[in-house]
Amino acid sequence: MTWEFERRAWENGFSAVCGVDEAGRGPIAGPVCAGAVILPSDIEIDGLNDSKKLSEKKRETLYDVICEKAVAWAVALVDENVIDEINILQATYRAMAQAVEGLSVPADFVYVDGNRSEGLSVPHLCVIGGDGKVPSVAAASILAKVTRDRLMRRYDVQYPAYGFAKHKGYETRAHDEALLANGPCPIHRRTFLKKFYEKHPEAPR
Repeated sequence: MTWEFERRAWENGFSAVCGVDEAGRGPIAGPVCAGAVILPSDIEIDGLNDSKKLSEKKRETLYDVICEKAVAWAVALVDENVIDEINILQATYRAMAQAVEGLSVPADFVYVDGNRSEGLSVPHLCVIGGDGKVPSVAAASILAKVTRDRLMRRYDVQYPAYGFAKHKGYETRAHDEALLANGPCPIHRRTFLKKFYEKHPEAPR
């Protein structure tokens, strides 16, 4: 990973170049989380990469380093009720916009992981696979992932029947079995359970 993308923005006159990414679009329970990070130009963060390619221990370590060394950072959560109301894509856009707006230093340019974005009020560019190419996006992906995972571990204490600490709300065989035995809990995304109920019409609701 190089500073090619940030450098391009700096050379075009932008100074507060932000990366933004999300975690939690796919799970059937819990919120979607977005991170936004502005990194200084002279920083080296060993092991910085797409959060999905890192171990949980490495992500936790990098989380602390990023928070300490970033010019500014923010995270935003959009919960399961809003996801059900406006759909996951719009909820993701909302989380990203809220994360960028939450920065203590306003961003003047944003790199967004993926191929689509909406709702950002500053100049921005989408980069497919940005969390593996753009350092600030990789940092944002780590903050989003760690923040959401920590929250799901807290939900595991609150709703111990579902195994949230292990699967973080993604659909697994064990998660399906918990739904069959107990029905959904308040943090399940009802719109994401349609296929589950098509397969298991006898499951409690």
